[in-house]
Amino acid sequence: MNLHSDSNHLETWNKGKLIGQKAPLKLKEIWAIRIRLELSNDVRDLALFNLAIDSKLRGCDLVKLKVRDIAHGERIASRAIVMQQKTNLPVQFEITEQTRNSLSSWMNCAQLKSEDYLFPSRIQGSPHLSTRQYARIVNRWVTQIGLDPLNYGTHSMRRTKATLIYRRTKNIRAVQLLLGHTKLESTIRYLGIEVDDALEIAEQTEV
Repeated sequence: MNLHSDSNHLETWNKGKLIGQKAPLKLKEIWAIRIRLELSNDVRDLALFNLAIDSKLRGCDLVKLKVRDIAHGERIASRAIVMQQKTNLPVQFEITEQTRNSLSSWMNCAQLKSEDYLFPSRIQGSPHLSTRQYARIVNRWVTQIGLDPLNYGTHSMRRTKATLIYRRTKNIRAVQLLLGHTKLESTIRYLGIEVDDALEIAEQTEV
């Protein structure tokens, strides 16, 4: 097999697709996906979904998590810290009780050990879920609850809790820290805050 020749013909997973700001999930949509996964007893996807929402990690960081990154022995931590691939800077995130429970069920089901990847790939030769596989899983989640997959993606998972936190607190600095952004301007742009706030003000203004 000519690996070099094959690599020259590889295409990026998003070639030809619409690329833009992906919408965060609303609370009712979070619960719609969560309940569907619970009813179908999809232990892995429920753990993946819950952790994606809690961690606010980029897909490239989420799929590379190992058991040791979020657990000490059999005990799953309430907080974890990982090094971001894009910035090479650490970011900390919370792991809620609901997420800890789903992770525990998944780790027991898959018999994962400390050095194992948290979400192993089912494709031979790939040690963990790829970002492309993760994108397909997210596509399936949103499609199953009737959302247009063109408007959602892996960044929807990253943006969801950050957006909810900002809506409740208006604390952009806190959101910046949670997302691991080095610049406040990046967080403002990422969440589309200025536009959303301007529209909210406009809606409340009668002329």
